[in-house]
Amino acid sequence: MSDGLEIDVMRDSAETVVTILKSLANTDRLLILCHLSQQELNVSQIEEITQIRQPTLSQQLMMLRKSDVVNTRRDGKQIYYTIKDPKLVEVLSTLYRLYCPATPL
Repeated sequence: MSDGLEIDVMRDSAETVVTILKSLANTDRLLILCHLSQQELNVSQIEEITQIRQPTLSQQLMMLRKSDVVNTRRDGKQIYYTIKDPKLVEVLSTLYRLYCPATPL
């Protein structure tokens, strides 16, 4: 019986990981998440930092909200974004360390 429970837990975890990997599997979303891993940003800041223009930025932010990987906070007319799961920040940090060396090879 314990094997069945373990499989269910693994299946739930696998679904979570697949959702996160789908969020990362787009250049624009990956750039957005990399910057959000460093700090909370509003839409204007994200646009300025990433150079992703409207309506592409809105579309990608909507996908991140739909995937439930970001939190939003409204302050007046501004919407601020943060990453929900600290584990995703850890994944992004690992990807950065592996693929974005400080000095080019």
